[in-house]
Amino acid sequence: MPLFEMTSDVLVPVPSTTFAAEQVLERADLQRLLRARIDMIVDDVLVVAEEFGAFTDARRRIDLLGVDRDGRLVVIELKRTTDGGHVELQALRYAAMVSVMTFDDLVEHHQHYLAQVEPDAVDDARTRLAEFLEDAGGEDAVLSREVRVVLVSAGFDREITTTVLWLADVYGLDIRCVKLTPYKVGERLLLDVQQIIPLPEAGELTVQIRRKQTQAREATTDGRDWTPYLITTPHGQTGPLRKRHAVLAMITGLHQAGVTAAELATAVPRSRFLPVEGILSGDQLVSAFLHTYPGSVKRLGRWFLDAPLHDGERTWVVSKMWGTNTEPVLSRLLALAPTGDFGYEPAENG
Repeated sequence: MPLFEMTSDVLVPVPSTTFAAEQVLERADLQRLLRARIDMIVDDVLVVAEEFGAFTDARRRIDLLGVDRDGRLVVIELKRTTDGGHVELQALRYAAMVSVMTFDDLVEHHQHYLAQVEPDAVDDARTRLAEFLEDAGGEDAVLSREVRVVLVSAGFDREITTTVLWLADVYGLDIRCVKLTPYKVGERLLLDVQQIIPLPEAGELTVQIRRKQTQAREATTDGRDWTPYLITTPHGQTGPLRKRHAVLAMITGLHQAGVTAAELATAVPRSRFLPVEGILSGDQLVSAFLHTYPGSVKRLGRWFLDAPLHDGERTWVVSKMWGTNTEPVLSRLLALAPTGDFGYEPAENG
């Protein structure tokens, strides 16, 4: 659909142009700019690699490789042509190749990527990924074999759109087409970004249906431990809690019952329960925490800073990062209970 400039008297068509005519290159220009604003073409995805070519045939490279918060890899292929070339065939081949990737593989490739674009952050690759994938298990995340595909081009011919619709409808593949249209206004180059498949109006419903189907399939094959826990304190029993909230509930309940933070620290790994000086909360707590533990500047999301424990002249903060060590820690905490009103048990229906 054409773009118009609206004046007081008339609508003036704004001429579209082509990337070739404007000497806009795929990798040096489009890919570089979209990498920094990946949200323009796909929401809630972290770019983990660029020109990814860790294949037997090194000539094949994924323009951008990302991951979403559910632990699904996202293959993003970019073309500046108006017909899309054979972008869908390339993307499917790449999706199959990366579908067996593990979290550790992803860390290695993200380190290589950061070395190119943000050298000072190379050592943070594992932490960044663990924080982004917190809802999928953090460092214990098992990447899904279902790979999402995003095709980005100045246009798509009928063969591509027909193939994409067929793959999405018949096989349930999460695949979308995003069209980029450049416009020239004086000396300025404007970019119109439009998702054309699936239509934005139907996109959210499609995603919800596909997500439910995926969860049902993975329920019997997922190797991750998603066990929720019921925590009992003198205040009663909680509903099913994920691991991080179960540990927090037990620690908080014991502290309210008189168990000191120093005693609690004997049952919790040192790196998961940290103190700062002073009775603090909010921004003051964040500032003191960063001052005391400067290595946490990019890891604040790993801590329950909104639920601190105040003990004496100190403030203690509980980590959100819990995996296979959750139940042993809950058992050690339970041993500190001053009464028999404490307990925990796996929830039967998570």
